[in-house]
Amino acid sequence: MDRDTVLQEFRNAGALLEGHFLLSSGLHSPVYLQCARVLMDPVRAARLCAALAQRVRDHYGEIPLVVSPAMGGVIVGYEMARQMRADSVFVERVAGKFAFRRGFAMKPGQRVLMVEDVVTTGLSSRECIATIRASGGHVVAAACLIDRSGGAADVGVPLISLAQITAPVYSADDLPPQLRALPAVKPGSRAL
Repeated sequence: MDRDTVLQEFRNAGALLEGHFLLSSGLHSPVYLQCARVLMDPVRAARLCAALAQRVRDHYGEIPLVVSPAMGGVIVGYEMARQMRADSVFVERVAGKFAFRRGFAMKPGQRVLMVEDVVTTGLSSRECIATIRASGGHVVAAACLIDRSGGAADVGVPLISLAQITAPVYSADDLPPQLRALPAVKPGSRAL
């Protein structure tokens, strides 16, 4: 599946949005990818995750555990695990920090794939990976549907994506006039 096909899937789902968005990272952008809209269609989710899972397998073989950050990564993590015939667990924020709950655990040294929906700065991915490592897991790689950093995000392990885009991001004190003129919308899930 090539980049244009992936982005068309987002357009078809009404998930490639334009406006003024406050991202989970705290940065502002005129572009937002609402993965929940893409993943609400199980057939589309399966198609996208099958392509991403194949890319992961081509590079790293079978990986028995997929870990994703809640909230945005849960569905894509589950579908990736299904495609890879792996187990799926997730980390949740407890007092602002990722932690395993619900009895989720891993074997010491277990090979893990960390899966996100969209990577912008890589902050959530790095936090998730640190939690996996602190729990004894060996993070082989990370994967996401969209890398909106254009390949610039460093998550500390190799990052495989279905598509890379370079969507502009701005700090609050460096907004261009066209964004300053629009109210910011915060569609992300970091505070959940």
